[in-house]
Amino acid sequence: MALFPSIAAFENALANLPSPNSAASAAAAARQAQLTKPLGSLGKLEDIALFFAGWQQCERPVLTHARMAIFAGNHGVAAHGVSAFPTSVTAAMVQNFQSGGAAINALCQAAGLELCVSAIDLDRPTADFTAAPAMSSHECLDALNIGASMIDDHLHLLALGEMGIANTTAGAALAARSFGGTAIDWVGPGTGINDQAKQRKITAVDRALATHSYAASSAFETLRRVGGREIAAMAGAALAARLKHIPVLLDGFIGCAAIAPLAADNPAITNHCLAAHVSAEPYHGKMLAQLGLTPLLSLNMRLGEGSGAAVAANILRSALMAHEQMATFAEASVHAPTA
Repeated sequence: MALFPSIAAFENALANLPSPNSAASAAAAARQAQLTKPLGSLGKLEDIALFFAGWQQCERPVLTHARMAIFAGNHGVAAHGVSAFPTSVTAAMVQNFQSGGAAINALCQAAGLELCVSAIDLDRPTADFTAAPAMSSHECLDALNIGASMIDDHLHLLALGEMGIANTTAGAALAARSFGGTAIDWVGPGTGINDQAKQRKITAVDRALATHSYAASSAFETLRRVGGREIAAMAGAALAARLKHIPVLLDGFIGCAAIAPLAADNPAITNHCLAAHVSAEPYHGKMLAQLGLTPLLSLNMRLGEGSGAAVAANILRSALMAHEQMATFAEASVHAPTA
């Protein structure tokens, strides 16, 4: 059964988000205070442990089952020459993911992430959103539910990745509709386009914003009008994860753009999210600031595929292993520091 059988069900879920367990976070903080180290000496790693404790609702959270979910889709707006690559590259890269030859395959192996890839109607791009909604309501609901279907009860972490030629164009339009501004405030180089292609990209986004200016600005309408199937799937996966208290690790500009319409409706959606990194895409940092997220890494990455999230997952593992495996002062027969 679909988690979001209707627009109303999606909107109700977004409006009624569960919160972390404060008692579990407090218990984890008490444990941190007894571990054989100066309090606070592991910095952000300690904060990560408490974050996971609250969402896993236990004092000593684990990261046994962690999944990287990659969604792929094609965009009708690509016909405007907004990318350095043709849309056929999307399917070719999906095949590369499935055969194990992409960067994300190696990075998931290094991080102990299960890699799941979902290609959504690659032979049927979304409509050109400069002239019409990218998706019908039914198509958008389908994509949201494809994302939601990636969530299992046993997961301890969901990392999100994507593949879709022209999806940074969609990402810029999503950001502008969610947070305000025009195309020039959000359009970056994406796959490394030249100045002429960037101007086409700016023009396409501005046309999309004008075309849909009359429409409701709800999360659902923004996703279906200027998003894409893989983007809506990421949004559905993130919301479904929240309903099951599963933390989400966001990757780059597109992953954050997928969350942007949800955050515009309910800023609390980011409370179960961590930002893996700030990418080289110029406006990713601005997007993170709007979402209230601080990136774990800054490595000048711009690959997509969930690559930054896979690298950052190693930091999360370090944080939880330290929290779980370090001895307390009593266990190590070490005198605890006095105040």
